[in-house]
Amino acid sequence: MLEELASTFPILTCILFLPLVGAVVLWLVEDEDMVRTSALTIALVELALSVFVLIRFLPDSAAMQFAEHVSWIPALGVSYHLAVDGISVLFVGLTAFLTVLIVIYSWDTVRHQVKLYMMALLALETTTMGVFLSIDLILFFVFWELMLIPSYFLIKLWGGGAERHYAALKYVLYTLLGSVFMLVGIALLDLNYHQWATLHHMDPTYSFDLLELLAVPIPLSQQILIFWLLFLGFAFKAPLFPFHTWLPDALLEGPIGMAVVLAGLKLGTFGFIRFSIPLLPDASKSQTVVTVIMVLGLLAILYGAIMALIQSDFRRLLAFSSISHLGFVVIGLFALNYQGLQGSLLTMINLGFSTAGLFFIAGFLYSRQQSTELSAFGGMAKQTPLLASFFLLIGLASIGLPGTNGFVGEFLILLGTFKANWLYGGIAVTGVIFGAAYFLWYYERAMLGPVGKAVKDSLKDLHPREMIIASALSVMILWIGLYPAPFLRMMNGSVQALVDRVDRGAMPSLESKPQIRVD
Repeated sequence: MLEELASTFPILTCILFLPLVGAVVLWLVEDEDMVRTSALTIALVELALSVFVLIRFLPDSAAMQFAEHVSWIPALGVSYHLAVDGISVLFVGLTAFLTVLIVIYSWDTVRHQVKLYMMALLALETTTMGVFLSIDLILFFVFWELMLIPSYFLIKLWGGGAERHYAALKYVLYTLLGSVFMLVGIALLDLNYHQWATLHHMDPTYSFDLLELLAVPIPLSQQILIFWLLFLGFAFKAPLFPFHTWLPDALLEGPIGMAVVLAGLKLGTFGFIRFSIPLLPDASKSQTVVTVIMVLGLLAILYGAIMALIQSDFRRLLAFSSISHLGFVVIGLFALNYQGLQGSLLTMINLGFSTAGLFFIAGFLYSRQQSTELSAFGGMAKQTPLLASFFLLIGLASIGLPGTNGFVGEFLILLGTFKANWLYGGIAVTGVIFGAAYFLWYYERAMLGPVGKAVKDSLKDLHPREMIIASALSVMILWIGLYPAPFLRMMNGSVQALVDRVDRGAMPSLESKPQIRVD
């Protein structure tokens, strides 16, 4: 009975819309404590549903699982198509996990307009889930754009910086600019499908469905045009160097919860591996495309790391380190081999624990000293040993220490990059050195040595809610670092299928359409 219910229950729709329904329910709640409790309950139920999907997910498979497919706008070939595979399923769990931690963190740090904040956060969770669950490109684009609404208000209304209004507007304008190009690329994909389907008397003649688009060959010249159009949309969102200038402002000026989402969920690079590479395999492996993107990725690694090295503000340091980490993800993706793609996908998940975790640490520091400037710290480990210990563990994961999650993904990326081109790999390794330098430089001055003059006399160590956040992140960091096999098995089938597609090129017919598993 339970098996039958699990196979027919629309669990992905529940995961997608539960936070939005919860946000509407919160509008009816007046008491602030009840708002917080209700938001946490909704986030925990969302996490439980996501964990259920992870447990029921069939590993080592390239199949689309838990699929839900309903025609939405038949005349245009737009459908409501949700599914998860090895590329997307871990992002679903990560999004739900981080949302729970953000609600816990915001419990006593957000004190004005609590109801609106929690509503915006839950709405953001729905739109983010939509990005990861959508198989139809128009549905994906709708959620991609809707993310801007709660994101804008979270930065503008609950940001702590004086320039938060500017940062919110800059974030929205940059993303919208990239989205214009991406929408044109999506339209060209549909036009190509229409021409092919009409020629072969296929029905439907219009489609934005990923699985149907995968089966239609696209001329190389058109692939390259569409690739660069999609690239601009994803590069602005990622953001990839040199489209990154909105990120330091948004991460510095916005609230910690928004910074965790922006730094921890790599939506732009997810777009590359979800759509650009599988739909446009010949363009993705063309020498010009690979060279340009590899150079941009290496520049991001070095630029981000060097800029992080000279920062005195911890949040700004994390913003530039995020750009550097993104460079590693990009070079792994466009190594276009099994190790590189697997390492990039795992690193995107890892950054949701390490980089996002460091932003939580930044929030802990700010709540004690009302600053993340280095001048406000010094020798804090003597007064806050638990904070210093978790800070060290999460920071070491960020720089890829063996035994932590960061090492596994980074090692696979470098292995794949060296396999593709030894020169690219050799340059990328220098980023690892810089990464260790900027974190250890900041940590040594902030946590070790004599207690700084600006440090308050009676600093309290981590309180229970902060301990829950830090402990949960640390468990995931060590789990993936010491035993990554379950996570790698989830993505193995989809990564291998993607490598095979890149090697083989565009599929010639609909007979090659990927299998869908409804579970």
